[in-house]
Amino acid sequence: MYGLWKPRALGAWRVPAAGPVILAINHAHNIDGPMVQAAAPRPVHFLVKKEAFVGPLGPFLERIGQVKVDRHSTDRNAIANTLAVLEHGGVLGIFPEGTRGEGDFAALRAGLAYFAVRSGAPIVPVAVLGSSDRRGRLVKALPPLRSRVDVVFGEAFEAQEGARSSDEGGGGRRAGGTGRRTRAALDEATVRIQERLTAHLKNARRLTGR
Repeated sequence: MYGLWKPRALGAWRVPAAGPVILAINHAHNIDGPMVQAAAPRPVHFLVKKEAFVGPLGPFLERIGQVKVDRHSTDRNAIANTLAVLEHGGVLGIFPEGTRGEGDFAALRAGLAYFAVRSGAPIVPVAVLGSSDRRGRLVKALPPLRSRVDVVFGEAFEAQEGARSSDEGGGGRRAGGTGRRTRAALDEATVRIQERLTAHLKNARRLTGR
């Protein structure tokens, strides 16, 4: 990453130094995942489509702790392995939009809320901002070579921050760090998460001038 582009990490100190944490990252370029791995202060485990685990790349991805996932079905193995990363105090990287797009957090899937609520891990929003100038691009989905790419880490927050739990008569999350996992609770958490991620992206663009 540092050889082909010019990454600049801003606010990396906001990532908790220990314990489980989820990095929620916008997704506009094919290099977003590797760029965050290069800029993050701790090793990051990503959900990676199973099609990438072919040839010599497969063992490499497994050795660096990436989680294989079947995107076309409910992959219970991937869910269990992802939760295990957080249970062991690791850092999970998620693109909550699901696939590469505009990278504006406009449409979030429920997976991020599920993992955050189930594990109780805090979420750190991350904005990866590359050049919007299409000149000099060898590949459409990549920023121009040697261009600056900003990786902006935001303030950590809880998925169910301020939410009341009917299981405890309004006492917050259950013991063990997990909260309500009803569909309504996950929907509420997703809305709350989207608001925080969108606000962070706006601040990141203002900070970097992107």
